[in-house]
Amino acid sequence: MNKKTGIFLILPAFIILITIFIGPTIYTIVLSFSSYSFTGVEFSGLSNFSRLFNDPSFWRAFYNTLIFVGVTVPIELFLGFLLALVANKAMKGRSIIRVALLIPWALPTALNALAWRWMYNTDYGLFNSILINLNIIDTPINWLGEIPLAMISMMIVAIWKTSSFMALLILTGLQTIPSELYEAAKIDGATNWQALRKITIPLVRPSIMVSLLFRTGDAFRSFELPYNLTGGGPVNSTETLSVFAYNNFFQYLDFSYSSTIALIQFLLLLGLAIIYLRTLRWDIYE
Repeated sequence: MNKKTGIFLILPAFIILITIFIGPTIYTIVLSFSSYSFTGVEFSGLSNFSRLFNDPSFWRAFYNTLIFVGVTVPIELFLGFLLALVANKAMKGRSIIRVALLIPWALPTALNALAWRWMYNTDYGLFNSILINLNIIDTPINWLGEIPLAMISMMIVAIWKTSSFMALLILTGLQTIPSELYEAAKIDGATNWQALRKITIPLVRPSIMVSLLFRTGDAFRSFELPYNLTGGGPVNSTETLSVFAYNNFFQYLDFSYSSTIALIQFLLLLGLAIIYLRTLRWDIYE
């Protein structure tokens, strides 16, 4: 195969990449430095950024996103690690456990959000029904209509869904650890806790960092869950950056401002990815 044939074969993929990824990205950057109207686009410099950094709504959405990421990701990592240890254990029914791990993660997030919204329903929801029947509460709880209960309820759904995702990634790392290491440690008199601390955690650290990288990025741009579960309410207390950008784009048709939000979100995610990748590289070559 000569060079021209190779270029001809990759050309369709290159055109698709330009069309669906690079083109919209460049247009978003252009819009963020412009003032868009239906009559045209005019260069406006940094005015959109100045507006953004002085907008309390942006900082509230940014704070909501940080709280959501900062609480859910560490808990998901901890639960995912425990689930991975269980799924890696040699025992009967291990295949069933591994399949069960896939179910929450495999279900579409929007579908999960709608199902949980029904269970959180104040009048007819599952949780209020159970708590009232057990005489734990007298009046129904407005799970999605009170601050900060709405954010806590949203975090519970996120943790339920993505702990299994973390578990699956960590499980791949656990399966690469030779069993001979544990046998040698056992002969030397090491306890289970010492084996976990000295063998398991150091050797599975790259998988942990990869799962943190993927999940942090996913949580930081979370949209489907808050949009379908709470709609960003009550009083925007669960509005994340993605929902904030979406509302500015589709409700207020403020294309330039929403593009600026998307660009800032992209830069924040890029910074997080660089930190994680540098840490991962340091772990590998340590």
